[in-house]
Amino acid sequence: MTTADVRLRYIVEQSAVALTSVEGRFQKRMLTDAVREELSREDLEPHIKAAALDKLAQSLVTGFGEHRNPRRRRTGTLFHPQDVVKLGTGTWVWMDRATDSDLLEWSRLSRRNRARVDLADIELQDYVDQRIDAFRSHADVVYLGDLERVVFGWAEDHTELGGLF
Repeated sequence: MTTADVRLRYIVEQSAVALTSVEGRFQKRMLTDAVREELSREDLEPHIKAAALDKLAQSLVTGFGEHRNPRRRRTGTLFHPQDVVKLGTGTWVWMDRATDSDLLEWSRLSRRNRARVDLADIELQDYVDQRIDAFRSHADVVYLGDLERVVFGWAEDHTELGGLF
């Protein structure tokens, strides 16, 4: 991670902290507006602006790929010539020009991604179930942070990102 990336994350984090209500909530749209305001400042270093522009370009390309991702059509098919099949390692192919080996690779990647998503969801569901049970057993605890510290022994790991509050 470059120093510009660290600075961009800092801008986002500081903006989020500034917008956070007493209840710990903030609105994504307001955060986006605040970050945009910070990035448009005249005194922002040129390399930070360049890194932000890179992130914007990456986001736009990702959005393009998501918009052009094949999906079931009213006609009952996934095919549309202007959709894009993602083959991994950053290679995309227009669906109109995909070959049989492209389809096999796409299928293999889809299955592997599905398995990862399923495992992540199982982990999330297990985590939430455990925490809900703990909240029910500790009615005096209101916030997850307190529950993690008191019941599950969470302690600050100074090697991780943190320090929001």
